[in-house]
Amino acid sequence: MSDYAVVNPATGETVKTYPTIGDDELKDAIGRADAAQRAWAPSTTVEERAALVRRVGELHVEQRERLAEIIVREMGKPVEQALAEVDFCGDIYGFYADNAPRLLADEPIDLLDGDGSAFIRRSPYGVVLGIMPWNFPYYQVARFAGPNLAIGNTVLLKHAPQCPESAEAIEQIYREAGFPADAYINIYATNEQIETVIADPRVRGVSLTGSERAGAAVAEIAGRNLKKVVLELGGSDPFILLSTDDLDAAVENAVAARVDNTGQSCNAAKRFIVVDELYEPFLEKFTEAITAVKPGDPSSPETEIGPLSSSTATERLDDQVRRAVQGGAKLVAGGDRDGNFFSTTVLTDIGPENDARYEEFFGPVASVYRVGSEEEAVALANDTPYGLGSYVMTTDPDQALRVADRIEAGMVFVNLVGADGAELPFGGVKRSGFGRELGRYGIDEFVNKKLIRVGG
Repeated sequence: MSDYAVVNPATGETVKTYPTIGDDELKDAIGRADAAQRAWAPSTTVEERAALVRRVGELHVEQRERLAEIIVREMGKPVEQALAEVDFCGDIYGFYADNAPRLLADEPIDLLDGDGSAFIRRSPYGVVLGIMPWNFPYYQVARFAGPNLAIGNTVLLKHAPQCPESAEAIEQIYREAGFPADAYINIYATNEQIETVIADPRVRGVSLTGSERAGAAVAEIAGRNLKKVVLELGGSDPFILLSTDDLDAAVENAVAARVDNTGQSCNAAKRFIVVDELYEPFLEKFTEAITAVKPGDPSSPETEIGPLSSSTATERLDDQVRRAVQGGAKLVAGGDRDGNFFSTTVLTDIGPENDARYEEFFGPVASVYRVGSEEEAVALANDTPYGLGSYVMTTDPDQALRVADRIEAGMVFVNLVGADGAELPFGGVKRSGFGRELGRYGIDEFVNKKLIRVGG
């Protein structure tokens, strides 16, 4: 039986299965992507490719209801959030359509000796492989494929095994937008087959968004084969509350930062670090507010959190909560499951010896910590193997920048949540990976920054 299947996490029903690609068919796909890149990129301008990217974004928005319905049944995303994800893809493709000519323009270099001229020309890498996760099935592809196709790279896309229908829909949109058939190829490949893809000399780079374990495996194979890699991995982002003029607003931000996508976001706030004087009132209000968010039917516009993405994800989260409590954590609220629906959960008293202090909870589970000072807050925020995003809440602007500067993370958001944008670079440090997506840095990963020097 194929690994690729739509299994509705709300009902457990297997809706449809898809056949895994054969080895010969996979070799052919690599060859076709390589041939397409060599023929297509030199014969088109950045402006022409950007126009196709723009059409991809427009088609996402035009087909937003159909696309949203697919991921509601694939991974249980609440429908209003699914629609918002599709709309965000429109913004991402639009950003690269608008800005690719400028971002890929020749970059002159001031020569020290003044003899002649020199510049950097950004040219395509070749075929690039994208390995994408299930939690944002369209958005993750948009931020990888959009800029790379504008560059003139061609794309092989391996999506998550539980997202074959959305993967198929994205490929259809690229065809409908006018891209050559082999510029974007969806492959239903196994992990073993992906090893051969990464090793193939025609594939020049690989980008993975996923788990730390998957990132380490891909980086190892890519390293053996000297391939450029971008890794967007897990996170255990701190939400640091140091002062506030409006505790209710701070609580509202905290809840929003935790429950988006049913808590299944790598850059969601997961550890809430609160100074002494605010800890008790924050914990009380936060617990009341987050437990008021109840799991519901993801197809209903009223639903804020749906089921977890799969039975495997639910069992993993349930095990984590149980082990956290066994290790000494206090279960303040929640911790219950009904099928793949998991109640919003609050944990406190997680000591340094508890594994839960260093794990990523991928679901609606919040850990709340008490600290005595700014210094202690920063130390606790950094006491994690991850370094993706972070949130700092304070009424002191000097403190905000001071803390932001000391946090070991790829992104810091001060006094706001949910502020990602197509123009803002996304990525982390430490075990959250390396490289950047989105914005100008996202288009600069898989390009040959070729020096051209001309004599005077």
